[in-house]
Amino acid sequence: MEAKTKTIEQFKTHDKDTGSADVQIALLTQRINHLTEHLQGNKKDHSSRRGLLMMVSQRRRLLDYLHTTDMGRYQAVTKKLKLRK
Repeated sequence: MEAKTKTIEQFKTHDKDTGSADVQIALLTQRINHLTEHLQGNKKDHSSRRGLLMMVSQRRRLLDYLHTTDMGRYQAVTKKLKLRK
């Protein structure tokens, strides 16, 4: 819970922001990284693998939205999270 709050604090755009695209992308990235580590040790966990793929595609859609609406925020988020593109 602390990690989630910390991530929200880093990426929020205003005081009460908890659901902007920036915050959602950051939270999804955090969950994706955690699940990737889990799947390296549990190769036969196919249901978690499916969840991971769904999270990756959701993050991709949010990044595409941010790319079309505000290029500056898109570049800031991808640089801060060290994502490709």
